[in-house]
Amino acid sequence: MDFQYGIVERAGTPAALEAAERAVTAARAAKIPVFFIRVAFRPGYPEVAASNQSFSQTARNAGDTMTEAHPGTQVHEALAPRIDEPVVTKRRISAFTGSDLEVLLRGAAAEHIVLAGISTSGVVLSTVRQAADMDYRITVLEDACADPDTEVHRVLMDKVFPRQAEVTSTDAWIDSLG
Repeated sequence: MDFQYGIVERAGTPAALEAAERAVTAARAAKIPVFFIRVAFRPGYPEVAASNQSFSQTARNAGDTMTEAHPGTQVHEALAPRIDEPVVTKRRISAFTGSDLEVLLRGAAAEHIVLAGISTSGVVLSTVRQAADMDYRITVLEDACADPDTEVHRVLMDKVFPRQAEVTSTDAWIDSLG
């Protein structure tokens, strides 16, 4: 989630990107559907209300850098979505809010989702919470997530996420695939 050029370059998270790349490769080999999530907006940011503290400043100051067609909002080439792998565009922090992710997951008959993303305190936290409320089984790949605040990342992985998800490393998850 949010492994898009502008976020990966700004966050400086090569280890998380590399772990996500390994997870995608393993999922494909195991015939597990892969979905990519990105955050982007229409030109002029009509989805962003002035009252939205998270995105109103972006709408005012980012120019076109967070619009759907901008190179910075495209999924990073290290993950290279295939033609049959949906790229979901979300309009808020959670991967579900303002996107068609739930429809795609229902279409895939998904009951268990595996999450990775930047940032742990943003898209990962919001998506874990919402997915748990929607009764999905959840696995979070700890090393395929990153946050600008390493202590926040640690607390979420060690204390918060285990209440609603299995937290594991990418390699342990790959090994579990058999």
